[in-house]
Amino acid sequence: MAQLTKKQKEAKLKVEDRTYTVAEASALIKEITSVKFDASVDLAIRLNVDPRKANQMVRGVVTLPHGTGKDVKVLALVTPDKEAEAKEAGADYVGLDEYLDKIKGGWTDVDVIVTMPSVMGKLGPLGRILGPRGLMPNPKTGTVTMDVAKAVSDVKAGKIDFKVDKTGIVHAAIGKASFDAEKIAGNARELLTTLVKLKPQAAKGIYIKSIFMSSTMSPGVQIDTKRFTEQ
Repeated sequence: MAQLTKKQKEAKLKVEDRTYTVAEASALIKEITSVKFDASVDLAIRLNVDPRKANQMVRGVVTLPHGTGKDVKVLALVTPDKEAEAKEAGADYVGLDEYLDKIKGGWTDVDVIVTMPSVMGKLGPLGRILGPRGLMPNPKTGTVTMDVAKAVSDVKAGKIDFKVDKTGIVHAAIGKASFDAEKIAGNARELLTTLVKLKPQAAKGIYIKSIFMSSTMSPGVQIDTKRFTEQ
């Protein structure tokens, strides 16, 4: 295992062996983040679900009130009549066949792809390229729609999609370490509240088993789950 740096050791000492409120964790993360770039702040939420069962899969979207802090690159795969509204909404790349050819050639230099229902048939053969990278548009996450402008602007404004992985954990980036602690906390609460609303009926017992907040290369800070398990 790699040796901890002096700053990492100091950060670890500041994290007490207890659970924190969302507000406390958000302030502490800012204090223990020592990397020279603007670190990402992430949540890892362990759920008491079995993702192998269709009726216990947890997947959804949330618009973070303070944005992600990331310049999200959006590709709008649309027919010519929708190109103008996609560009106006802020899409970085707009077109169809030329971008389908680029993706076939291995190009995936975007964060989100937005498209229309009529185009999805053309995307099917590209599933093996887009799927593993989490780029395949999905009606459930609002990225397959006739209202292309809204989909693009929502993503640019801080809309993220998430789903539980095969180990039962939801991982999501909720901002940057440069954010005020209040903004980090606001984004964290929005995601956690959304997750609570998505609790599958088939999930029994305590739904949220643990919540950890961390930033790039920082130790994890455990958040008290009580507020989110009593709902």
